[in-house]
Amino acid sequence: MVKINENFLKLPGNYLFAEIKKRVEAFSKENPSAEIIRLGIGDVTLPLTEEVVDELHKAVDDMAVKETFKGYGPDQGYDFLIDAIIENEYNSRGVLLDRDEIFLSDGAKCDTGNFQEIFGTDNIIAVSDPVYPVYVDTNAMAGRTGDFINGKWTKVVYMPCNEDNDFTPQLPKEKADIIYLCSPNNPTGTTISKKHLTEWVNYAKENKAVILFDAAYSDYIKEDTEVKSIYEIDGAKDVAVEFKSFSKKAGFTGTRCAFTVVPKQAAAYTETGEKVFLNKLWARRVATKFNGVSYIVQKGAAAVYTEKGKEQTRKVIDYYMENARIIREGLISLGLTVYGGVNAPYIWLKTPNNMPSWDFFDKLLTEVHVVGTPGSGFGPSGEGFFRLTAFGSRENTKKAIEAIKKSLAI
Repeated sequence: MVKINENFLKLPGNYLFAEIKKRVEAFSKENPSAEIIRLGIGDVTLPLTEEVVDELHKAVDDMAVKETFKGYGPDQGYDFLIDAIIENEYNSRGVLLDRDEIFLSDGAKCDTGNFQEIFGTDNIIAVSDPVYPVYVDTNAMAGRTGDFINGKWTKVVYMPCNEDNDFTPQLPKEKADIIYLCSPNNPTGTTISKKHLTEWVNYAKENKAVILFDAAYSDYIKEDTEVKSIYEIDGAKDVAVEFKSFSKKAGFTGTRCAFTVVPKQAAAYTETGEKVFLNKLWARRVATKFNGVSYIVQKGAAAVYTEKGKEQTRKVIDYYMENARIIREGLISLGLTVYGGVNAPYIWLKTPNNMPSWDFFDKLLTEVHVVGTPGSGFGPSGEGFFRLTAFGSRENTKKAIEAIKKSLAI
């Protein structure tokens, strides 16, 4: 008889955002006239910029002419986009990379979830808590996390990020092999300082560990003192893989394009201690399981790095960060404790009167028709907190905050 991967049966309930969707749909069905403002899932609302759209149209025209038609593209991506990424994302910050260290993909979610496939299932993973649930769930599917008991996986090293440590993951007392870091963090909206990142790089070197660094929101960092790539840290190329995306940077949530950086010196080890370079393994995995990002989409992504593209993209980011300011200041005016919203498009608020986060979700949905994300969905340390995103329209953002003010006013 055919057998299933029983690790899937260990997963608790629905995926976080699927559960949110389920609850919102049930409420909408019972209250069809309710105007619901969605500040939960981090999906963008502004259209693609003019520069990107122009290049997409040109690329479509290329596909209509025999001389410029493109079939299967290079496994890792076209050089025109890879070169633009290296120059604008890395060389501009003093980081040198080779073309074959960049891998284009259809999303940072996919790559952060899939990268664990090249590691053995007996590795110990360490995650910030709260954390983007994909990191943990994909490792659970692979059989690396043990059993889910009392809200935690038995074989996962949790690094509580709370008010006491400024939501910064601290070096674990237990040995970890695969370390997931996210900065700016989803969900807390906080960043990891250069000092702390240096400590993590040193830890990884000392323990022969690998850091999987999610920098999908790095373009939202406003303060020049903050690190936008882990490779700004000396020695990080030896131990770190970095994930970035065009989804929130340039509104590609529906267009799909991202990239992963795998330095050629980053390595893991066999059972006998033989060093194996991750770049070669990931290249093999990509060639086997992925058909690449379409030529049309890559041309659109490359337009983000033209002079006009940079200017237009910056305006989009500024728009969302103004939304973040409106949310942040509106909540603070109510006397709530609020984090994030300065270097990230996420606002992390402490629920009033220590209300359980799903209760607060239901309160906002039923009383003011605003959807956010319960903190407990991001891990045990997220209980008592709540995430709002700045990716709504300006009109809806203002409406939501005014409605929340009226509902929570004392």
